[in-house]
Amino acid sequence: MTRLLIIGPPGSGKGTQAEHLARHFNVPAVSTGDIFRSNVSRETELGRQAAGYLDGGSFVPDHLTNALVRDRLQDTDVRSGFLLDGYPRTPPQVAELDSMLAEQGRVLDAVIELLAPDAELEQRMHRRAQEQGRSDDTEEVFRRRLELYHTETHEVVSAYAGRGLLVSVDGTGDPGEITAQAIAAVEKFLASFPPRT
Repeated sequence: MTRLLIIGPPGSGKGTQAEHLARHFNVPAVSTGDIFRSNVSRETELGRQAAGYLDGGSFVPDHLTNALVRDRLQDTDVRSGFLLDGYPRTPPQVAELDSMLAEQGRVLDAVIELLAPDAELEQRMHRRAQEQGRSDDTEEVFRRRLELYHTETHEVVSAYAGRGLLVSVDGTGDPGEITAQAIAAVEKFLASFPPRT
């Protein structure tokens, strides 16, 4: 029954680390980014609404994101835990996630924050754009997403830090070493608290 959340700036390796951490803790990784891109490619109603925001580097509005996450967290595979990647990104989304979990009598166990300097994040973005050819990896879009992270998502980090849930991990260096450090930090953190609901 492990419920985790991973937070970090664009290019910090959240997606990669989320996969490894979810596998280690035996919970599904729930990535809003993947869900958005899937909906855009399939041209669903949500995808059409989200596409304009994603291509411009803006956050998808809370009401669209909240509805999508609420539906996902009602699926049977997340009843025994999950690792959320990309949500919540704004203070109102934090409140909405609190509400979703409270309705199910659940709480978050830990929030993993990946740390990396902006200069390294920009270098990673350039590499990813060349390797994957993602349309949302232009320099202008990346800088807009980074700016949004520093302004809005920073408040999310502060909120969880204030609750004593934040586990900060150095996101620079070898990805495998980052994974090992993150696992060790989370296990140490979880061991210091009695089991939660």
